[in-house]
Amino acid sequence: MDGYCDVCGMPPAAGAAAPSRVNGSASAAAPAAGSHTPRRQFAAGSQPGQIRTEPPGPADAEPAAHEPAQQPPPASSGSSGRLGQRGGPCPQPGCRGTIVDGYCNVCGNPPDAKPPSATPKLLGTTLSTTATAAELGTVLMGSALAGPGAVRTSVRADAHRARTRIGAGVTTVPPAPSIDPAKAVLKDPVVPEARRNCPKCGAPVGRGHDGQPGKAVGTCEKCGTAFSFYPVIKPGELIAQQYEVAGAIAYGGMGWIYLARDRNVSDRWVVLKGLLNASDDDASAAAKSEKEFLAAVEHPLIVEIYNFVQHADARYIVMEYVPGRSITDLLKERKAANKGSYDPLPVDWALAYLIEILPAFTYLHEDGLLYCDFKPDNLMQVGDSVKLIDLGAVRRIADETSPIFGTVGYQAPEVAETGPSVASDIYTLGRALLVMSSEFRGYQSEYVDTLPPLSKMPLFAEHDSFYRLVQRACAPLPADRFQSAEDLRVQAMGVLREVVARRSPGAATTSAPSTLFSTPMTAGEGFDWRQLPRLLPDPADPMTSWIASITLEDPRQRMGALERAPQRTAQVMLTQIEIALGLGDRQTVSRIVRELLKSDPWDWRAIWMQGLLAFQTHAWHEAQAPFNTVYAQVPGELAPKFALAVACEHGEQLALAEELFAICASTDAAYVTPSAFAMTRIRLARDDREGALDALGLIPPTSRGYSDARTAQAQLVLQREGTLAELDQAWQAIHAARLDQITTTRLEAEVLEKALAQLHDNRGRAVGMFDGQPATERNLRPKLERVYRDLAIWTRDDDERRRLITQADSTRRWSLL
Repeated sequence: MDGYCDVCGMPPAAGAAAPSRVNGSASAAAPAAGSHTPRRQFAAGSQPGQIRTEPPGPADAEPAAHEPAQQPPPASSGSSGRLGQRGGPCPQPGCRGTIVDGYCNVCGNPPDAKPPSATPKLLGTTLSTTATAAELGTVLMGSALAGPGAVRTSVRADAHRARTRIGAGVTTVPPAPSIDPAKAVLKDPVVPEARRNCPKCGAPVGRGHDGQPGKAVGTCEKCGTAFSFYPVIKPGELIAQQYEVAGAIAYGGMGWIYLARDRNVSDRWVVLKGLLNASDDDASAAAKSEKEFLAAVEHPLIVEIYNFVQHADARYIVMEYVPGRSITDLLKERKAANKGSYDPLPVDWALAYLIEILPAFTYLHEDGLLYCDFKPDNLMQVGDSVKLIDLGAVRRIADETSPIFGTVGYQAPEVAETGPSVASDIYTLGRALLVMSSEFRGYQSEYVDTLPPLSKMPLFAEHDSFYRLVQRACAPLPADRFQSAEDLRVQAMGVLREVVARRSPGAATTSAPSTLFSTPMTAGEGFDWRQLPRLLPDPADPMTSWIASITLEDPRQRMGALERAPQRTAQVMLTQIEIALGLGDRQTVSRIVRELLKSDPWDWRAIWMQGLLAFQTHAWHEAQAPFNTVYAQVPGELAPKFALAVACEHGEQLALAEELFAICASTDAAYVTPSAFAMTRIRLARDDREGALDALGLIPPTSRGYSDARTAQAQLVLQREGTLAELDQAWQAIHAARLDQITTTRLEAEVLEKALAQLHDNRGRAVGMFDGQPATERNLRPKLERVYRDLAIWTRDDDERRRLITQADSTRRWSLL
């Protein structure tokens, strides 16, 4: 595309080496530096399901620089099965790729692959066909442990700052089309009857009855307050001898918004915002408050304020004109294009919009301000960027006297009683996310302060992590929500990666290192708690540096030093718990976990340690609830999903375990190898050998487990009566595995014996290609003869040596005397 490959980014003459393909997916990139990738080997002579694990050694760190890259064998025109069909356009809908070596060089599918269904599957399983993680047990924490009236005094950030854009490089959101400002002016500006209420008492006014339209100007019959629902400024009026009004472009709860040209500054377009009715005392106070706050607000994601002017008896704020569309307008456009049926945004779009605007909330909160009234109407997309508009409800965090403005269906339930907070802003963000991404029926009535059940929200069943994200953001109690916009942003980023991965299942080729967890080591038989991801030290904890300075190697001495720590923080207790786990001191683990939860009932890291303790005793069912609880607290993290998957696998909940492993393998390259081996075990347990081959094919050549995976693939093919094309695949897999010479030669013998048996069944006729040559006895017999003679040289058993030499002699190529 435009002179460069749309997959690897290289120009056509950049190199002769093509990326290896395993089961149709391009080889993954190397693991991130410092990550621990598991090493697995199928023991020689063992069944494919019997995987032994070895700790990573120095030889496992990186492949030698001088080692040649493993290249895929050339596809043969006469082959069949997985390596068949060379050349031609990809038949997949919407794909621009071509078939190369039997697979599309863009989407990775073989030419005979079925088009993707409306509901994407993850490597053969879906959550809808089995139990979901949401149905597992959980552990009491947070308000459920501390009590509903408890106040959360300690707030620990579950994220560290990073920069993002729309889509964050993970997904693509179409830019908003450019808009002619003049076309934004309303032709007949008047407040609709359904929104006409008295500005003082709130009673319905100006409504029609008996088929007659209501009056837009009049007096409230209940309190006698005058009202007018027309704009007070006419097109062409000059405000403050500077701003020429073009007309009204919108109306809201606190005023009309006008479009005007700034005659003093290059005729630029500006927006004037005034009051809906000057007699509304609360609206007047809000306008004054808005003026004060906006003068100090400067952020690229927040609409800019230019000036404040007086016209007649009203005040107006002059602000930047944002030439885009609100997300509400986008939803209306999608509904109109869908013939009047609601058409929500794709989940990845909705998450991308939320992720992009959250730094604006971080800025406001750190500046001591609350937004209070976030909804899709107030989020504008301008090309490939967004802006937060309408700061009319903004107030200081410590403000206890100003009127509170919000919108039914978005406002947090506690605001009316205790006032707004950072947590109530998080609530509005979660509700807006759900409105953008689903047909949230009843969000302003039946579910005004609750979430619909899973049975009524297919989106929740399809994207469990998304459900957990919304569930925590919209928790009934403020202390149980995300405690900062940055925490929400980081977890939303993780969920976005997972959602995009579900759309195109396969092995992840990139890794996004977590700030909370290390990567897993392995998931083999006899699983140990040390092989799970580890909690990373919290850099914000005041004792983290002090703990790192302890050089004592003996664990009991380290435990004693920690007991004498200058300050007993959460990091001190977590380090003690880890040491106690290593010593097998379960009583100490339980005691310190209780201590940590008593000091902070919302610290999910203590719950994670509970899960590790259950792991240590192989109490798999007891481990599920803690890890499921952590999953709900940090739904964008893969570590709790992976740990829960291992607990479910050993706890005989194989379908759920497979689904969670598939999510991990598709989302992050660091999780591909351990998850793929786990899926292999699960599929072999149900005798799904094709599925096991697909799982092993996810492991990239850059992984330490690649050799083991290729060996296992060869063993699986040899255990069945495969076709000659499949035996050729096994041959290639053996040589790609880079095994020791003796093991390679033994496997070669098995493949060649089966291949010759295939030719005998076909009376010696060539039925395809093998190792780049026509599959004939004349070509295969010398290979097998060489293999037998090599094995005879290496064996120490005289009888075995004689038998191998005899086999070699009988296998020699036939000749005429």
